[in-house]
Amino acid sequence: MGTQTALASGVDSHTFAAVAPTEAGALSLPAIATAGNQTDAHPIESEVTVVPEPSVSDRAATLVDHALALIGVKYRWGGNTPKTGLDCSGLVRYVFHEALGEDLPRRAIEISRLGERIGRNELKPGDLIFFRTLRRRVSHVGIYLGDGQFIHAPARGQLVRVESLDAPYWETRYSGARRIEP
Repeated sequence: MGTQTALASGVDSHTFAAVAPTEAGALSLPAIATAGNQTDAHPIESEVTVVPEPSVSDRAATLVDHALALIGVKYRWGGNTPKTGLDCSGLVRYVFHEALGEDLPRRAIEISRLGERIGRNELKPGDLIFFRTLRRRVSHVGIYLGDGQFIHAPARGQLVRVESLDAPYWETRYSGARRIEP
C-alpha cells in the first residue's frame, strides 16, 4: 500500500497544492517527504499545504482577476462603469477601485504620473502601460497581464479585450510603464 502523489489544482487561480492521498487522509508536502513510500505510512499532518506562485503578488493577482472579468464590456468615451461602458482610463480606475479600494485620476496622462517608472523589461502583472495613440505623449492606458499581454478598452465601437504588447500597432506606440504600489 504505497502513497501516490496528486496535484490539486484550483485552490484559487494563483495557487496550487500537492497532496498525497492515504487511507487516513491527505498528507501535506512535508508529510510526503517524510512518509514517502513507506508501507505503514501514517498522516503526519491533516491539512493541505498551499504554495503561492512566487512571481505574482496577491495585489497583482487581484488586479488581473478584476480586469479579466471586464472582457467584453463595451467602450464608451468617458465611461466609468461596466454597466454604461468604459474607456481606457475608466477601465483602469474601475479595476483599481474595485480590486484595491484605490482611487486614481480620471485621465491617462494623470495616471501616468503616479507610482514608479519601470522599464519594459521589468513589467509584471498589474503594472500600467501607456501608449501614444494621439499626438500627446500619453493618450492610452492598459493593465499588463504578463507574458506580453495587456487588457484595455481600445476605442469607440469596440470591447474591452486582451492584446499583445508586441503587436506592431502597440509596439510602435508604447510610451512607458508605471508600477503603483501602496
